[in-house]
Amino acid sequence: DDRLGADHGRGAASGKHRARAGAGSDARALGRTVAAAAELFESVTRRYGKPEFGLDTTLVGGMRVPVREEVVWERPFCRLLHFAKALPARTDPGPKLLLVAPMSGHYATLLRGTVEAMLPDHDVYITDWNDARMVPMTEGRFDLDDYVDYIISMLHRLGGDTHIMAVCQPSVPVLAAVAVMEARKDPYTPSTMTLMGGPIDTRINPTAVNRLAETRDLDWFRRNVIMKVPFPHPGFMRDVYPGFLQLSGFMSMNLDRHVTAHRDFFQHLIEGDGDSAEKHRDFYDEYLAVMDLTAEFYLQTVETVFIDHALPNGTMTHNGRLVDCSKITRTALLTVEGEKDDITGRGQTRAAHALCTSLADDMKAHYEQPNVGHYGVFNGSRWRAEIAPRVMDFIRSNRDGATKNAPKAASATAPAAARSPKAKPAAKKAAPAAKAAKAPLESILLTKPDGAADDLKAISGVGPKLESALNEAGIFHYWQIAGLTKEQIEALDS
Repeated sequence: DDRLGADHGRGAASGKHRARAGAGSDARALGRTVAAAAELFESVTRRYGKPEFGLDTTLVGGMRVPVREEVVWERPFCRLLHFAKALPARTDPGPKLLLVAPMSGHYATLLRGTVEAMLPDHDVYITDWNDARMVPMTEGRFDLDDYVDYIISMLHRLGGDTHIMAVCQPSVPVLAAVAVMEARKDPYTPSTMTLMGGPIDTRINPTAVNRLAETRDLDWFRRNVIMKVPFPHPGFMRDVYPGFLQLSGFMSMNLDRHVTAHRDFFQHLIEGDGDSAEKHRDFYDEYLAVMDLTAEFYLQTVETVFIDHALPNGTMTHNGRLVDCSKITRTALLTVEGEKDDITGRGQTRAAHALCTSLADDMKAHYEQPNVGHYGVFNGSRWRAEIAPRVMDFIRSNRDGATKNAPKAASATAPAAARSPKAKPAAKKAAPAAKAAKAPLESILLTKPDGAADDLKAISGVGPKLESALNEAGIFHYWQIAGLTKEQIEALDS
């Protein structure tokens, strides 16, 4: 009986212990559920700040080297960032690559994976667009023409043998910028131009984004999506297209995926699956960080690209002058598309080839990546393994392309007809050319800057006083200085 009583006592104690353990487990589960719910609510309601690139090192030739971000060019609406590699002296950092990030609601850090893949073998620069709500009204407007001017000015800053890559939205202004530079025989025209998932001709395989623009006129967009920057932001009262509207549009296109992702995130937090939860945080911390666009840039882009289809129709203008892609002869062209892209339809980027009618066939290439959507074109495993190597090979194959494809100099030997006595009338026709030589500056001086003026002080030996003198003379751009002949320099000095 004593043993039976003892066993009964031990059983009761054990039951109480299990009850307490069960209650403790339930309490912990409840705590994790409440914490998970709180984090999920916080993550979908807070305003995300501008992310960091966080690319502190890269591998060069199997050696890990430090990387430093530095600003090498700056305007009110953009900074040009350089990912400077700490390489041994006299080590070639690779071809200069200007990455033009989209100005479509997300920050340039959306291309972190793009930069990371290109950095080991290239000297990488990227456009770091500023949030319009942070730019004071006193800095003026910023539209599509200004965007093109910025790109041209950056290419001037980087100098010759630079390669340019546009991801999505900037494909149109980048193609326009190269056409403008080629038309005026700019010596800093890029060697190659890579357009990735860009809306060159949105009439081809139109997507939901394209159809929205086709079914609304410009006034509808002006009335419904343009807002004033509120106080106390520096851009107070500036008209903008808010980034959160662009984000909501993108998310609504794949709403089921985003809902599933957040439900899985909630479950991972409850289960204590830290790795999966961290991947979710990393992606959405980037994806949900948005910036505003100036109203004039947004509306002009909608009208030019999605309503009027101005570039493929041959009616696009830059600062009042027609943009003619047939002028492109020195910049090699690579277009890249994703088979399952639901933002830029298949064939829309490839349409650039049909516009560059004067570009040699061996300077054109196109690649379509199977089984990737829009973001897979410039980020992710297929970008790293299949697309990036093709882009790198194209750049290497066309390095110094601007010089090797430049027009050949005229022959030093006069043709037979010019040497014959019958050539005397031609000599008379040459007289006006000799007269023009007396005023050699007329062909290069401008009454005002062609778009945004370049910072001539960036040239060694040019200070504020000399820059002012050059501006007064009619010189505002690097390309003007680069094209000066000996006679023109002597005329300037006089």
